[in-house]
Amino acid sequence: MTKVKGPDFPTGGIVQGLAGIRQAYETGRGKIVVRSKTHIEEMRGHRQQIVVTELPYEVNKAELVKRIDELRVNKKVDGIAEVRDESDRFGLSVVIELKKDANAEGIQTYLFKNTDLQVSYNFNMVVIADLQPRQLGLKPLLAAYLEHRRDVVVRRAQYDLAKAQARAHIVEGLIKALSILDQVIKTIRGSKDKADAKNNLVKEYDFTVAQAEAIVSLQLYRLTNTDVTALEAEAAELAKTIARQQDIINKPAVRDKVITDELQAIGKTYGSDRLTEIEAQVETLEVDTTVLVADEQVMVQVSRDGYVKRSSLRSFQAVSPEVNGLKDEDAPVYAAQLSTLTHLYIFTTKGNMIYRQVHELADTKWKDSGEHLSQTVGLAADEQVLAVYAFDKLDGDGAFTIGTSDGYIKQTLLAELQPTRTYKSKPIVAIKLKEAAATVTDVYFNAAGAQELYVFVATKIGYGLTFALDEVPVSGARAAGVKLINLKPDDAVANFAVLDNPDGATVGILTQRGAFKRMRVSEVPVTSRAKRGLQILRELKKEPHRIVAMVLLASGMTLDVTTDQGTQTNIKPMDHPLSDRYSNGSFIIDTDMVGTPVAVVPHLDATTGDDDTAE
Repeated sequence: MTKVKGPDFPTGGIVQGLAGIRQAYETGRGKIVVRSKTHIEEMRGHRQQIVVTELPYEVNKAELVKRIDELRVNKKVDGIAEVRDESDRFGLSVVIELKKDANAEGIQTYLFKNTDLQVSYNFNMVVIADLQPRQLGLKPLLAAYLEHRRDVVVRRAQYDLAKAQARAHIVEGLIKALSILDQVIKTIRGSKDKADAKNNLVKEYDFTVAQAEAIVSLQLYRLTNTDVTALEAEAAELAKTIARQQDIINKPAVRDKVITDELQAIGKTYGSDRLTEIEAQVETLEVDTTVLVADEQVMVQVSRDGYVKRSSLRSFQAVSPEVNGLKDEDAPVYAAQLSTLTHLYIFTTKGNMIYRQVHELADTKWKDSGEHLSQTVGLAADEQVLAVYAFDKLDGDGAFTIGTSDGYIKQTLLAELQPTRTYKSKPIVAIKLKEAAATVTDVYFNAAGAQELYVFVATKIGYGLTFALDEVPVSGARAAGVKLINLKPDDAVANFAVLDNPDGATVGILTQRGAFKRMRVSEVPVTSRAKRGLQILRELKKEPHRIVAMVLLASGMTLDVTTDQGTQTNIKPMDHPLSDRYSNGSFIIDTDMVGTPVAVVPHLDATTGDDDTAE
């Protein structure tokens, strides 16, 4: 390999991977990367263009240009303005013109990774050696080729030797005939025919049959005008040729010198400077998302039933505020103006988390419902979206607090809940549910460095408990957590809330009988986790109230209530007075007319993006 540096493709390009070349030359099998030769040129108006001057071997230029243009048309890469083939008789030139302020290096990296601007080339050095196919490394391959060349040169020399010897024999006969030309002519004239003439020449002058054939085949003027000097010169040249061919056949050194001279002549005639550059290492291609996606502001909506969409601000502003594109029985869990580069964590009632970047959501008109999550990930028929959180970056600190209906709670760090390689087709487990019928009631995100936080939990039969969040340990994504509250056998958690000040926080409680009350969290003093708690509803002997939803209230919040008959109604919690924990609240929904409340979605009156939880 001090002489053979690596492959030199006729189309040039750049070969990466010295280790792959060495492996191929040692074993006959290896892999290298062949990359196009490109450079970035500056243009007017803070614009740039990528110019491709050499392509990997066997890459179809027209197909490559078409593929890059498809990426532009389908908006797979933001920043490509135009793709042109400017190749002419002076050489290849494919120009990829970029938009203003586009990341040329990043786009070039993406194209290397996702198009034939860079390809893998596999060595499979199979040759016919010793009359059978064999995979050889460079040294045995060259040795086999050299033996083949020796065989070819010897066979050629043997052929040329036989040919020269035959001609020398004829020339010898012609010279002899010229020396006795008159007798030869007389003999031929005295013969009956050509065959008789040949026999007479052989018989009378001791010519061979071949020599006699050559003599009688000559025209008369050739017999009289042939120059014996020319024949003698030809005989001398033939003698040299015969000696040369005999040396090639019998002397290995002479034979190898012939092979060397011929190879050098080929190199002189057809040789050219190396076209392909060789780089020792294969460059790792890391594609920056900002290269592929334009950083623009869009409206995002995620519904309780799992419909997700993003729309342009223009599409959002073109319809009235109450239009969201959803069915009457569905409701938005999250709606906000976000960047296309924002990361979304979508939590479901079955303990799953679905990750998407905003630009990966279906781009639809705001009046359309969007794409259902089940089109890309497998969701259960009764699985609903519970909470959505948006992050600018995923390398921050903080933890999610997740609680379940069967009375478990845990904290999981953001760093522990990162998107996996298969996030587009499979949901990520956020919490392990111990019981098949259990569901996640809510998810909160607590930023790192936040002040001391507390948990308030309410159960369906009307027990409440408040304790410090510090009592909940941090555990992994697949953990089930620790006991949240000590439930009675027929009880379940309605919901929990994470808050920073029990004295100033209020919650809204809605029962199955259509009663609603607003209550201070301080009505339930801070104690410890996993206790039974205190009653927050007055127990009735007949038709007791059962909590359908408990919501941590905020200023300007509206509660959208859905009943089992599909009817929807709104509650403005701040319009209702505060009640103590012994109160069952006021009846605000006529369950006989509109049905029993089954779901509540809170949202702020203005679309601010702070509304990120629901139950």
